[in-house]
Amino acid sequence: MSPSLLNVAKQNPFSKPDANAAGSKLVEFGSTEYYIKCCVGGSISCGLTHTLIVPLDLVKCRMQVDAVKYPSLGKGFKVTVAEGGVGGLARGWAPTAIGYSMQGACKFGFYELFKNVYGNAIGEEAAYQNQVALYLAASASAEFFADIALCPMEAVKVRIQTSNYAGTLRECFPKMKAEEGTGTFFKGLKPLWMRQIPYTMMKFACFEKTVVALYTHVVPKPRDQCNQSEQLMVTFAAGYIAGVFCAIVSHPADSVVSLINKNPTKSAGEILKELGPKGVWKGLGPRIIMIGTLTALQWFIYDGVKVALNLPRPPPPQMPESLKKKLQH
Repeated sequence: MSPSLLNVAKQNPFSKPDANAAGSKLVEFGSTEYYIKCCVGGSISCGLTHTLIVPLDLVKCRMQVDAVKYPSLGKGFKVTVAEGGVGGLARGWAPTAIGYSMQGACKFGFYELFKNVYGNAIGEEAAYQNQVALYLAASASAEFFADIALCPMEAVKVRIQTSNYAGTLRECFPKMKAEEGTGTFFKGLKPLWMRQIPYTMMKFACFEKTVVALYTHVVPKPRDQCNQSEQLMVTFAAGYIAGVFCAIVSHPADSVVSLINKNPTKSAGEILKELGPKGVWKGLGPRIIMIGTLTALQWFIYDGVKVALNLPRPPPPQMPESLKKKLQH
């Protein structure tokens, strides 16, 4: 790890020590080990949660591509089970597990990295005064790379879930590659960026600010007096609130992604025209439940893994002393 990046982390307003962790041997904030373990936490968090909700995701995708056959969530489950048995609800679990584990590693690991690099680039005072802009820039940068990692598996997952093209990852991946070429796996990348970048910006910025708001206005005692389980509950609550906003912001693009992978010949613009202003919101209800729960669990697991791996979990950034002095004059 270049010494400059270690120094970046140490001078950062986000790297203040975790009061709760005094006494336990923590990994050094901003070290190579720190970022690798953040990637591991993100991978477990996203891979596990997305795989657990494959049945719900499957029905949601089908509602988006065939609203007549799957008019509602309940009916969608009934039709799916009637046609493919209970096992039919797990279609696409393998590409989901692999794709979202890769995406989670990049999303969380790179977010921590970019947050520190950008924070240091603009200086401690500016980083404190522009926290939201910093969260948005770091999360958008991280998601840009995370989606490149996810895209091939997302294309395979949607193809398996919404058509009879192939039933498993082992069958579908080589068949798509042979028949359509490698490019087909990245056909949905732009719509994926359209869906995931606003979603991730909202997920991280909203989560970070909600945590601060909960400790300030809801939790009856300061963060450093809360034990680890209480802190993890605040993480879960903030994650759920962030998840609801995420679902709303990214839903229109999600509808386009589902349809583009089903009909690879059509462009995103053509699909948007066909759907119209009302069609893009189809399936929003189940997606709010799905993404709210998902985001809450992801933050909870990620924070839990950080605790388990002895990673520092700094409190929300405090105003730098230099800025306090300036404001007092």
